Amino acid sequence: MRVSKTSKVVSSIAVTTALVCAATMLFTVYVPASRGFFNMGETMVYLSAILFGPFIGAFAGGVGSMLADILLGYYYYAPATLLIKASEGFIIGFLCSRSPKIGRTSWRILTSLLGLLVGALLAFIGSSYYSGNIELTLGHAIFVHYIPQAFWLTLGALIILLIISIGIIAQPEAGWTILSIIAGGLVMVLGYYIYEAYFIYPLFGIEAIAIAEIPINIGQMIIGLMISVPVARVIKRFFHNSLGEIC
Repeated sequence: MRVSKTSKVVSSIAVTTALVCAATMLFTVYVPASRGFFNMGETMVYLSAILFGPFIGAFAGGVGSMLADILLGYYYYAPATLLIKASEGFIIGFLCSRSPKIGRTSWRILTSLLGLLVGALLAFIGSSYYSGNIELTLGHAIFVHYIPQAFWLTLGALIILLIISIGIIAQPEAGWTILSIIAGGLVMVLGYYIYEAYFIYPLFGIEAIAIAEIPINIGQMIIGLMISVPVARVIKRFFHNSLGEIC
């Protein structure tokens, strides 16, 4: 029996929304030194947008992340999360589906420059904000580990080499996907900054500076980018026809 396109779209929305919610809730890394944490929800928001386009990306990102906030007890973030993550997913899905027609040399240059930017940001933010003792949460289990600054510096260098290699050897158009994620991710970073600075901190009388959260959110964006770009490429290779029927 042939499954209709509508059924495939509904199924894709349900699965991606559930995965965004689960990834946000079940896997978090908390850094006591900076009192910040990131989760893997961003990765699933990016994957949903890259693979299924702007509308599924927006729904899965907004609703899935909002449900995670509610279930985790951060209900006061839920309205902003719905709007911010939906905007993020839509922007990434929209841009990824509209890759500009430029030469392979230009693609390679763009990808290489973005690789340098992403790797350098990861090395700086990781060594500055995610070094030292961290608490890794998997479901209800919590594991404490120590991460030295050298880990992030090495990882940043490896990411630079990996992205440049992908751009030169395998897929020069990867630069546009990376640029799309950065554009959507920066909307997320700005959105949470505005919400925390003008709503959360004044509402709860918290003596904190919202700008301190910016590096944490940028770090979360970069981790999501690092995982989602290669994973999306593998999925597209094996399920290209099925994805084309949905998008």
